[in-house]
Amino acid sequence: MEPVVRQQQSIGRPITCSGIGLHTGQPVTLTLRPAPPDTGIVFVRHEAGESVSLSASIRNLEPTELCTALSVDGTNIKTVEHLLAALVGLEIDNVYVELDGGEVPVMDGSAGPFARLIRAAGIVRQDRRQPFAKILRPIEVADGDRRVVIEPSATPRITYSIEYDHPLIRRQTYRYDLSVSAFEREIAEARTFGFLKEVEQLWSRGLGRGGSLENTIVLSERGVLNESGLRFQDEFVRHKILDLIGDLALLRVPFIGHLIADRSGHALHTKLVEKILDQTDRWVLINADERPVTAQPQSSRHVYAHLRNTPLPVPSAF
Repeated sequence: MEPVVRQQQSIGRPITCSGIGLHTGQPVTLTLRPAPPDTGIVFVRHEAGESVSLSASIRNLEPTELCTALSVDGTNIKTVEHLLAALVGLEIDNVYVELDGGEVPVMDGSAGPFARLIRAAGIVRQDRRQPFAKILRPIEVADGDRRVVIEPSATPRITYSIEYDHPLIRRQTYRYDLSVSAFEREIAEARTFGFLKEVEQLWSRGLGRGGSLENTIVLSERGVLNESGLRFQDEFVRHKILDLIGDLALLRVPFIGHLIADRSGHALHTKLVEKILDQTDRWVLINADERPVTAQPQSSRHVYAHLRNTPLPVPSAF
């Protein structure tokens, strides 16, 4: 199997969309802007005449419920995972994400609208090779019978299993081999989902205030309340893969390995990112021609410490 080889990529031009936050219910406008090589994904929140930058990095993770959020010095952005999944799925490595609110708009509850936004902006190759984290030995996190592990593999792939006591779900397993075409075809359009019996409980906790049948699959005891039905028979597990792709963006480099998740979620996804960063003897950072970027483990730790901890630049125009 040929190794993954590609250049870094950004978008061709700025492009904007608007919507509401899934949990806050507040309107927000989002603009994607091109960024130079080695920038990564950087959120820029405009608030009270000031702009705060938050790189999509595990060091900025803010513990929260039912979504993935970033925080820097009291400024936070919630529900970043669907947009991150679209960017990773379409292999966009460098981009500024400008927001005038504290939550990424939910759009239709999937990554599809963001993928189409990226396509409309255009994808531009850059003059820098994209490094990858190649897994050499298994790395696992677990919580009871819930687990997620990444194992060595010649190519990046995900196998995800979920289990719910609902007639439309029960046990679902999906295997996804990562590629841009497969992401757009198999994963991007899978929507977030929830259970009708939990809606009032979510509202009482200040969550899900922007949720509706326009952006969420809502399950009654026996079926789906959305008139349009499901986009895929196994849309639920496909959306879990979408969430995992978005959460793994906090690693800040693509991976080469086999991710196996069983009844996992955002908390375990991000714990895996932390453990990958901690266990530097179990992976190596490689460049596009399969040569190790650093030959010694100590040097490799230094390189990735830089990726993990160094704030990224934001243009003064922001």
